[in-house]
Amino acid sequence: MSSSQYQLHGNVAVITLNNPPVNGLGHELRSGIVAGIDQAAADANVKAVVLIGSARAFSGGADIREFNTPKALAEPNLNTVIRIVEASPKPVIAAIGGVCMGGGLELALGCHFRVAAPGAQIALPEVKLGILPGAGGTQRLPRVIGVERALNMIVSGAAVSSEQFKGTALFDEMVEGDLLQGALAFAQKVIAENRPAQRVRDLKIDYPNAEAFFQFARNTVGAVAKNFPAPLKCVDAVAAAVARPFEEGLRLEREFFTYLVQTPESKALRHAFFGERAAAKIPDVPEDTPTRKIEKVGVIGAGTMGGGITMNFLNAGLPVALLEMKQEALDRGVATIRKNYENSLKKGKLTREQLDSRMALLKPTLSYDDLKDADLIIEAVFEEMGVKESVFKKLDEIAKPGAILASNTSTLDVNKIAAFTQRPQDVVGMHFFSPANVMKLLEVVRGAKTAKDVLATVMQVAKKIKKTAVVSGVCDGFIGNRMIEHYGRMAGFLVEEGATPWQVDRALEKWGMAMGPFRMGDLAGNDIGWAIRKRRYVEKPEVKYSRIADVLCEMGRFGQKTGAGWYLYEAGSRDAIPDPKVEELIASYRKEKGITPRKISDSEIVERCIYALVNEGARILEEGIAQRASDIDMVYLAGYGFPLHRGGPMLYADTVGLYNVARAVKRFAAESGDRFWEPAPLLAKLAAEGKTFN
Repeated sequence: MSSSQYQLHGNVAVITLNNPPVNGLGHELRSGIVAGIDQAAADANVKAVVLIGSARAFSGGADIREFNTPKALAEPNLNTVIRIVEASPKPVIAAIGGVCMGGGLELALGCHFRVAAPGAQIALPEVKLGILPGAGGTQRLPRVIGVERALNMIVSGAAVSSEQFKGTALFDEMVEGDLLQGALAFAQKVIAENRPAQRVRDLKIDYPNAEAFFQFARNTVGAVAKNFPAPLKCVDAVAAAVARPFEEGLRLEREFFTYLVQTPESKALRHAFFGERAAAKIPDVPEDTPTRKIEKVGVIGAGTMGGGITMNFLNAGLPVALLEMKQEALDRGVATIRKNYENSLKKGKLTREQLDSRMALLKPTLSYDDLKDADLIIEAVFEEMGVKESVFKKLDEIAKPGAILASNTSTLDVNKIAAFTQRPQDVVGMHFFSPANVMKLLEVVRGAKTAKDVLATVMQVAKKIKKTAVVSGVCDGFIGNRMIEHYGRMAGFLVEEGATPWQVDRALEKWGMAMGPFRMGDLAGNDIGWAIRKRRYVEKPEVKYSRIADVLCEMGRFGQKTGAGWYLYEAGSRDAIPDPKVEELIASYRKEKGITPRKISDSEIVERCIYALVNEGARILEEGIAQRASDIDMVYLAGYGFPLHRGGPMLYADTVGLYNVARAVKRFAAESGDRFWEPAPLLAKLAAEGKTFN
């Protein structure tokens, strides 16, 4: 099937864009548009041309399937197509319904007239990929909707509903009812009135005090954009639209686009964009795998995790039976869910009707019998194998055949958990991140016997509850926690050797991490890490830890929940205050161990902590625990506050150069004698071959 269709409706030629799902402007479609315009120009009976997409999309912009291929830039490229449309001797009318974004909007702006259906989504979202519109968007949009409005749209990348542009030069008419019929009727008006073709490029911009406005815009955008260069370049491009002739503005826009595409920040954003899409694909689970119906959900445990998990499903309109063993715990859990919704109501993120309808979907219960008809049951009980065993044996008795049984375990063996049932094929790990109603990441842990339709269903459910799902194999800690353990170990040794916890946190936060390891420990609860370390001392005595954290826990300093951890916390405040008592504790520990503290630089802190993630990530990749390097990056971007502008630990290592990372890792091995620092075989191999993870 061709990417475009050409049909005559009397004296109007209709070119229909037909490249599902969103009419991405791939090479074939671009060529088809040009061929249609040429055909119409050569036909004396044709008096006007209508360009239309589907009900779902006029065009979503560039065809992402062609990114990084020769076709993406092959002629006719989008700029050429727009020039040809603009130069058409017969008026070209864009009929816009559904999505009209990026290159799709730039194409529409190159047409002589535009009509739109109500509810069409209009946007130039390129800034979200670290670039700016590259086919005249920054030059044409200010000419039709005004400078300030256009700048806001371009800098934010946000979509705006078509009705909001009523009365502007963006749309000549709003079409109620059938869009094609409305567009054909408008075309007849243009023909009957012999309206001259209106080229957006010819519109003049009259904007007094432009210089002062753009300076204000640069100050405002610069403060918000911080690590990303694209938003400021967007301001410069729109400023060029005001101050310079159209062709010169177009040339500058292209210059800025070419510069931005090469920046590490844009590469990181594009990596995250494609990484999220890649993570949804499981090589041995075909996309057409039949899925199980999920209409009712059961959640076991009404604590912080269980409550947060429950909210995801209530938000998606799915009824949840929430099970607890004691009435008091159940009441507390339900009250927390209600309080979270009340807070959203106060902030205007939720209406009273939405709050009531979500709470109405919740069925609190003390009886397993209320889970009998659930299609998906997720346990969020205490992280101890004996507790999990009793829960799964009970679920095996009561759950209906075909129900998916999921564990929210963050480190335990999913295969062992599955073996507590007679139906290991129905068991899967669904590791949510805290707070579960906020954090985007969901690690989907695939057991040795997990059925393919279970995996396909869980990935589908993740999409429904707006999570970024990444598949992990079974190992201690899966992808995220297995890596973060070594990041935390290195932070502990840095303090042992001479840094303070606040210096380590500050260095990593300045580098871009949302939170340093010691603040993170205080937030999660230092007792959780302590419980894991106690298990490690028995199971993996060869893995070395600094024992300062244990001493801290022995003093009952578990973090924010006890008012003191690595930092001090005042009642009702989450502000972390450096505590001289912790410095004293560290000093006496060093003295006892005979350690002479040394000065440690911020760059050493960053290298040791981040390269610890990379080295363990390489092992995870080699063992097949993660399917691809970008999956590891998605785990860290969506679940651990890794800086988006660096694209995740594996992409960051690629950016630094694996040769350089491997050299640093070898140096740490020699200095520390810690076996962990032996370069992962995959890292060593790729570094030697001059290759990258991604």
